[in-house]
Amino acid sequence: MPGMVLFGRRWAFASDDLVFPGCFELVVRVLWWVGILTLYLLHRGKMDCAGGGLLSAYLVVLLALLALVIGSVLAIVWVSMRGTICNPGPRKSMPKLLYIRLALFLPEMVWASLGAAWVADGGHCDRTVVNGIIATVVVSWIIIAATVVTIIIVFDPLGGKTAPHSSAGPAHLDTRESSQLLSGLKTAATSVWETRVRLLCCCVGADDHTRGAFTSTAELFSTYFSDTDLVPSDIAAGLALLHQQQDNIHSDLEPDEVVSRSPEPSQDADLDTELENCRHYMQFAAAAYGWPLYVYRNPFTGLCKVGGDCCRSRTAEYDLVGGDQLHCHFGSILHTTGLHYRDFIHVSFHDKVYELPFLVALDHRKEAVVVAVRGTMSLQDILTDLSAESETLDCECGVHDRLAHKGIAQAARYVHRRLINDGILSQAFSVAPVRCYFLFSPVCYVRPFPHSALLLQEYRLVTVGHSLGAGAAALLALMLRSSHPQVRCYAFSPPRGLLSKSLCEYSKGFVVSLVLGKDVIPRLSVTNLEDLKRRILRVIAHCNQPKDPVARLLVRALRREP
Repeated sequence: MPGMVLFGRRWAFASDDLVFPGCFELVVRVLWWVGILTLYLLHRGKMDCAGGGLLSAYLVVLLALLALVIGSVLAIVWVSMRGTICNPGPRKSMPKLLYIRLALFLPEMVWASLGAAWVADGGHCDRTVVNGIIATVVVSWIIIAATVVTIIIVFDPLGGKTAPHSSAGPAHLDTRESSQLLSGLKTAATSVWETRVRLLCCCVGADDHTRGAFTSTAELFSTYFSDTDLVPSDIAAGLALLHQQQDNIHSDLEPDEVVSRSPEPSQDADLDTELENCRHYMQFAAAAYGWPLYVYRNPFTGLCKVGGDCCRSRTAEYDLVGGDQLHCHFGSILHTTGLHYRDFIHVSFHDKVYELPFLVALDHRKEAVVVAVRGTMSLQDILTDLSAESETLDCECGVHDRLAHKGIAQAARYVHRRLINDGILSQAFSVAPVRCYFLFSPVCYVRPFPHSALLLQEYRLVTVGHSLGAGAAALLALMLRSSHPQVRCYAFSPPRGLLSKSLCEYSKGFVVSLVLGKDVIPRLSVTNLEDLKRRILRVIAHCNQPKDPVARLLVRALRREP
């Protein structure tokens, strides 16, 4: 930190990132040099053959060239160990050393090419010598290729663009030219990140929703990383230091007094009821993931139990709409929930950006129509997660501030549209039993309803989900509450930053969230990421040690520290 500047542009590595790669190259080069020297000393008398003089000259020059390379790498490692993360002053000579090291690659490439040609002409020499030189040529080209790959990795497409800076002070940044330059930098950063996301998710597709998700994700990443001069190793070092700092704080933190308060009897009963409901509906949230999660949870018996269902057809018995390999998923759903196939109204594993798989089932034990939405399990779902902008949620709740997570709101809107427009929800309630009460008779479940019934009670609507599915289920419950006032949502580890404060307060009466331990998803939001970035910058600024753990070990050894 900051990133290295070479050839007039910034690169995605810092001057203190070269300890470990330098040590690795140093070991390889030294072993290579010793091997070539041994080959030359043991077999120089066997080079009295056609082309032997050229091979001997090749080895001598290669030994000298490798000695220069070893010296330059040793200097790079030594300089890279100096200073601290935020104090690159002792490493100011690093660019010159890297220029020297890169300049040595030119004779290396030339000599490797000549070596390959000379080996072809020296085929009548001792076979051991020829094989040894072939090995040196191969190693030379491997190292050159690895260097080219490394240069491609650390290349920063925005390295040639710099933010406006002037000794005139902050007022210079308010000029029209600076504003235009900053806007151009932001646009360029967004374009670069969008290209990266497209390459990473090249198999996702290219419809309008996907292109919109690419743009939203690119804007999120460009905004988060554009205002700091951090390289990837700085972020990794900051996270490690912050984790160590938090561990020290937690180990030293001992409460002076522990205060406990037992809940009221009514609260205790409500809590037990809700925990039992959470335990029950968690099976539906897990079932929405299909056979992959079932096999993961049952590694020894899962494949055997769902394997037969992959080839068995149930469409003749019950009309299920879904994606590819639905029956494999359906078998795992039956095993997870313990329901029968006739209890399912709809199962869909259609998976696209902003369009999540879901299932609708009749839960006779709890007398509910359950809508379970799947969580993150594909690149499409990740793009939905990363579309973290805010948009107004379509719900009739009497709240003015109805902002919600854009990607999850789009996914909830898709499920809502399928439930209502395709008649899935109305079908579920039409086939669900209805409990009717008589004045002097026990309870019965019938359809159609007797005229003498005094009270009719239909199944209630319950939405469930985990992670991304939990957020979609919560928003779905908000959207369905106007038509189903008794709707209830059980959200397991819902993502943070899902709702505005007003919608959060409104949903407390019918949305139950369950978070287990230190699950990161309910704590992950743009605001928390910004706070994490500030903490990383702060802990890096106060660090007085080298970044690389190898550098720390070497410095301690040289100083003879324990």
